[in-house]
Amino acid sequence: MKYFIFVIIILSILLSACSKENFGPGQFDDLANCLTSNGATMYGTEWCPHCKNQKQMFGTSFKYINYVDCDKYMNECINAGVEGYPTWKINGTNYPGTQSLYVLAEKSGCLNELLNTS
Repeated sequence: MKYFIFVIIILSILLSACSKENFGPGQFDDLANCLTSNGATMYGTEWCPHCKNQKQMFGTSFKYINYVDCDKYMNECINAGVEGYPTWKINGTNYPGTQSLYVLAEKSGCLNELLNTS
């Protein structure tokens, strides 16, 4: 019986790890890669609800965003002039608060990548 429960748990973990959202391209991969290539950085924390909302806008594509967790790297956030979460730094300018994908694309020079999103 213990072996059976163990097998069920392992299978559940494997199936959740293999869900289709973890494979294939994300909707905003091109935008996220362009933001990172152009030096845009998001500063936030894991406990911040606005940061979670910002991350959800990107869906699985968020993995390509240059993200700094200010709980782990407080000095980096202080040096960047971060006063609230989330804060985006784009071309040397801080943009505090949740930003629309359009604003991020426009400010970073990645508008074509957003407009070409399928």
